[in-house]
Order: sequence, then structure tokens, then C-alpha cells
Amino acid sequence: MSESHNLGQEGEDIAASYLNGLGYKILSRNWFWGKKEVDIIAEHNNSIVFVEVKTRNDDFKVHPVTAVTREKQRTIVTIADAYIKKNRIDMECRFDVITVIKSANSYRIDHLERAFYPTLR
Repeated sequence: MSESHNLGQEGEDIAASYLNGLGYKILSRNWFWGKKEVDIIAEHNNSIVFVEVKTRNDDFKVHPVTAVTREKQRTIVTIADAYIKKNRIDMECRFDVITVIKSANSYRIDHLERAFYPTLR
């Protein structure tokens, strides 16, 4: 596997552990709908939370949150709709982004709750 794939997987593991520590119940990881995927689906405070995780080394030039483009947001919303319908979920939902910045011996985690909202376009 590529180094970037390994870094991404490591970041998702860190994000899942972080969410568990905050009392989130992880329902699914790397859930696919067709060829589209969302990193983490969790339940917290009677809400379903769809989480996109972006991981970078500390030498990044652009903050990883910028990688969650409008197109990626649309994809996540489509996946969320499919997941909710497939599992007949009747809860509020939200869309979060977690960024993980890896330095030599540590990680910095930023959790943006309600990072974006579904739109009509």
C-alpha cells in the first residue's frame, strides 16, 4: 500500500479512537455506497454523524480541511441519504470533519462539528 494510504488509515484509526473517547458509538467505518465512501459513521447524543477524516504530515502547504470540497460534501450527503434509508434511521444527522496532523512524535486533532450542511445544489 502507498504511504499516503497508510497515513490516511492511521488518521482514521486515531479519529475513531478520539470519537470513542468522547462517547461516540462507531456504527461503521469506510462505508461504501457504490464506489462512494464515507470514513466514519457514528451515533452521538441521539444524532447520526457522518465524519470525513483528512490526515496530513505537518509539512502540509494547505490545511487538510480544504480537501473537503463542495463536490466531496455532495458525495457524503448522497452516502448519508443512502445509509439513512437503507437502515431506516429516524434521527437528526450532521456532517463533521476531523483533521489529523502528524508530526514526528504526536498528532494534532481538530474536530469541526457541523462542518457543512446539505444543500439543494
